[in-house]
Amino acid sequence: MNLIATPAEAATPTEADTPTEAATLAPRERETLRHIAAGQTYGQAARDMGLSRHTVDAYLRRIRAKFQVNTTAELTRLAIALGL
Repeated sequence: MNLIATPAEAATPTEADTPTEAATLAPRERETLRHIAAGQTYGQAARDMGLSRHTVDAYLRRIRAKFQVNTTAELTRLAIALGL
C-alpha cells in the first residue's frame, strides 16, 4: 500500500474540488451570489431581493464557508464556475 502520492496524483482534482460537488447552495444563496457577482453592493442586492443587508451578509458568509473563498473576486469566479 503506497501512502505517498506522486506529483501527478497530487495534481489530479477530485470530485470534492469542483464547486458543484463541494457543496450545494440554497436557492436564496444562489440568488445572492448572482447579484454580488453582477457587481451589486450588499445594499443593492438586499433591496432587489427584499431582504436586509444583514441577511445578504449572512448568505455570503455561508457561501464563503462552504467553498472556502474570501474575496469578492473569488465569489465572482465561483459564480462563473457554477454557471450563474
